[in-house]
Amino acid sequence: MALAQIKIILVEPAGPLNVGSVARVMKNMGLSQLVLVNPQCEPLDIEAQHMAVHGVDILETAQVVETIPAALTGCQRAIATTARPRAIPTPLESPRSALPWLLEAPVDSAVIFGPEYRGLSNVELNYAQRFVGIPANPEYPSLNLAQAVAVCCYELYQIAQEQSSKPQDSNFPTPTPPSLDAAPLEALEGYYQHLEALLLQIGYIYPHTAPARLEKLRRLFNRAQPTAAEVAMLRGILRQMQWALKCLPKS
Repeated sequence: MALAQIKIILVEPAGPLNVGSVARVMKNMGLSQLVLVNPQCEPLDIEAQHMAVHGVDILETAQVVETIPAALTGCQRAIATTARPRAIPTPLESPRSALPWLLEAPVDSAVIFGPEYRGLSNVELNYAQRFVGIPANPEYPSLNLAQAVAVCCYELYQIAQEQSSKPQDSNFPTPTPPSLDAAPLEALEGYYQHLEALLLQIGYIYPHTAPARLEKLRRLFNRAQPTAAEVAMLRGILRQMQWALKCLPKS
């Protein structure tokens, strides 16, 4: 069940061979949710089907969307893969240390992979809460897309196997950590868009500084992991501020 709730998100995949290889390794490792963001190839291309072998059903049920936020609909947690550090210091974790966090969530979670030719941009990385880099030979650390997906799917499968083999004592259930009640990512994204509009309106940020300022704010809220009720409260504050700016007399 835990693996069934993991989305593998490919952003602008360009090669049908890679897409087919991803479908095959997902089938190998028990994952089923493939999401393609603005794919630059035909997911059911004959080359993709040949590479998928017995994973063609993953290709047939793959969800195709236009944006990363659309791909993350229904998700509570997201990890992005990258081979390079970001402008803002952010811990880059190994798959083995970071991926168990996804399997702890009670709803869908996601691993996001960038295009073959460039990886994920800083703007695209902003949609994730944690970041994974796959340790490799520093002389040639860049992995092929399908290889990177294979490493992460293997780690997820191994973690799920270990968790399922642990004895469960029904008399003493494990308490649910508060972080499991975190707001879904689409609710957070709506808040970020709302916050940006208000900060632009009051002149706290400007169009050319907005991405950098919002990146810092995203990191703050990702650490806090607010609940859906808390995000609703924060949006209520923003709406009240907008009303005050519009309706209250100017001094």
